[in-house]
Amino acid sequence: MKGSPDGETMKLQEQMDRVIEQFKKLQPSEESVKKQHKAGKLTARERIELLTDRDTFEEIDYFMESIPLKFGKEDVHRRQSVITGSAFIEGRRVFLYAHDFTVEGGSVGEREARKICKVQDIALQNGKPFIGINDSAGARIKEGVRNFTYTNVFVRNVMASGVIPQIFAIVGPCAGGAVYSPALGDFIFMVDEIGQMFLTGPAVIKAVTGETVTKNDLGGSNVHTRISGVAHFYTKSETDCFEGIKRLLSYIPDSNRDKPPYKDLGDDPNRREEGLLHILPEEPQKYYDMLEIIRLVVDRSEFLEVQSRFARNIVVGFARLGGMSIGLVASQPKFLAGCLDVDASIKAAQFIRFCDAFGIPIISLVDVPGYLPGKDQEYYGIIRHGAKMLYAFMEATVPKITLIIRKAYGGGIAGMNCNKERSADELLAWPSAEIAAVGPEGAVDLFYEEEIKAAQDPERRREELIRDFRENVTSPYSLAALGRIEKIIDPRDTRKELYRALMKHKDKVEARLPWRKHGLIPL
Repeated sequence: MKGSPDGETMKLQEQMDRVIEQFKKLQPSEESVKKQHKAGKLTARERIELLTDRDTFEEIDYFMESIPLKFGKEDVHRRQSVITGSAFIEGRRVFLYAHDFTVEGGSVGEREARKICKVQDIALQNGKPFIGINDSAGARIKEGVRNFTYTNVFVRNVMASGVIPQIFAIVGPCAGGAVYSPALGDFIFMVDEIGQMFLTGPAVIKAVTGETVTKNDLGGSNVHTRISGVAHFYTKSETDCFEGIKRLLSYIPDSNRDKPPYKDLGDDPNRREEGLLHILPEEPQKYYDMLEIIRLVVDRSEFLEVQSRFARNIVVGFARLGGMSIGLVASQPKFLAGCLDVDASIKAAQFIRFCDAFGIPIISLVDVPGYLPGKDQEYYGIIRHGAKMLYAFMEATVPKITLIIRKAYGGGIAGMNCNKERSADELLAWPSAEIAAVGPEGAVDLFYEEEIKAAQDPERRREELIRDFRENVTSPYSLAALGRIEKIIDPRDTRKELYRALMKHKDKVEARLPWRKHGLIPL
């Protein structure tokens, strides 16, 4: 005989009360929260709340327990050092994890790794972005060989690569093997002072090499956003970090099956911009800031620069043109005269491949004297690394529009996508463009040295030859006559012409032959 409705209700209420009690036990203590705040950091749950839309986080495996330890005190931890789940960010579903540093320093054991793998699998199955919030001492050493389960996280990073966006926030230590998951992802945000990444920490380095180094000097945000290029975004605070992630997501699709988000900012795509007439210096050897051109051309001057502190001789980032998301790859004459070097080539190649994987059209703005000459560059492998950029551009099947603004010399022609053979879909130029294997000055000095020396006025003769070379060899008109350039445009019409080209090629489909498992990019 069934119990009375009132009896069933009371029983259910008792069960729910026990669940609530369990929830309370799993909340961090006031002491641990204060300790986290004293370190200048938010707690894991505060971070999730800050990143995601209000009341949308749905936790996965809330009650999972850690395994009993095999070393030291036998204990089963009911609070987990990793929180996993799904939520919405500005109305779009994402899947995420966050390390809880208040539980064993956010270290990851077998079951924590299983939790991360589970949420990775769900993100991949549903074609949604995956976000990791890292604040962890790394693998849980006390679990011994069991913490090799962490490798399964890396496997899923690789499986998800080019399928769903993988974004990581470094808001605390990220040490040892734990660094590989962010490194296998697409974008890394680091918060100044509190975020660090390194394979071996200061204590190990001191013991092995005798070198004394701080965590920030070893792997802080300045190191990885300026020197190593490991991280893509430097932020002053956790709030800035999570706002940056939201902004990044606004440009990229949920998966490689989806189109990039369209957002009309109310900026006329045919807008004429008079200011573009006044940016280039009269002297072709003088620098200017390419960012000025970018901001005058894109919708509402909104440009999200990627790796803005690293390899500053090239600019990459996201913007919109007529509401469409685009990836920009641009020379930066303000640094190293816009020459391509090892770091710039790696930075650009990585960005180009991301855009291609997720269907984001690429626009190149070119003012490149070539590859940076010198013994150091050759020793560091500029041939191999420079080839990465060529490979990335030529492998990409998304619409590719190139605009030559001033110089396009030597190997930089191929590096910046100024060639038509299976690369640029449309090649445009300003009247100021110069395209040649060697610049006018170099060519004249190389081929006319004796003639210049024999002239009555050597300097005047040299200037005449340079002018003649510019008009008849490097001029965009000479290349347009050969069908190598589609249009020579008025700088004021740059926005309109880029939008026109983008609309013309936006439905491009390009088959790749012959069949292959994958190409061998010169790593």
